[in-house]
Amino acid sequence: MYLTIKDTAEYLSTTEAAIEALIKQRKIRAIHDGQEYLINKEQFNTHLKQIENYKELIEEILSQPIPEDINIKDED
Repeated sequence: MYLTIKDTAEYLSTTEAAIEALIKQRKIRAIHDGQEYLINKEQFNTHLKQIENYKELIEEILSQPIPEDINIKDED
């Protein structure tokens, strides 16, 4: 499925200018059909999966309790 620059910006939650810059830097593959750029949506699947995995890892780390420090001396 191909997306326009506007659709891609909405899909990635960014601006159209950022998408255009990434196309010019060749970080996003796009096809120019004479009128507009068309971007294959499938090229973002791996990136979005990695972001989801990273979010899950962060949630897992943040949900772990802080271990009690064995070097703390009890003042009682």
